Amino acid sequence: MSELLFKHYELARDRFVKSVDALDEGIADVQPEGFNNTIHWHVGHVLTVAEQFMFGFPKKSTQLPANYMELFASGTRPAAWQGEVPSVQELIVQLQEQVSRIKEIPAESFNQRLKNPFLGQETFGELTNFAIFHESIHLGQIQAMKRVINGAVK
Repeated sequence: MSELLFKHYELARDRFVKSVDALDEGIADVQPEGFNNTIHWHVGHVLTVAEQFMFGFPKKSTQLPANYMELFASGTRPAAWQGEVPSVQELIVQLQEQVSRIKEIPAESFNQRLKNPFLGQETFGELTNFAIFHESIHLGQIQAMKRVINGAVK
């Protein structure tokens, strides 16, 4: 099971990173009408939530700065950002490093039952699959935002 999860995680992350990397400079921080956040926020959110799901951030993982929860957790918004905010390029590097760390998780971990089921997910493998699903949802949001922003610019 772990090989399939790793393959799907790598596929989703590769598409996510390529989509963000291909953006025209300057649109990552545009918040189009009808959207709650920016592309920049979505990139940080995917990184932060994956770190939570896969490594127990912020209590069990120190790979990301603690302020990422204040910037990118569910319910946060760029309009409320304070302090230093990482650039999209910094976040992309961290996304790439993160998927490498995910691929180092021992295969037997994916069969472990969660202490508390989360959104119907009962094992760590199911939670990993949910993380891939979550990332794909945000990729769709980014692609929609890109079309709206580019249409508004013309």
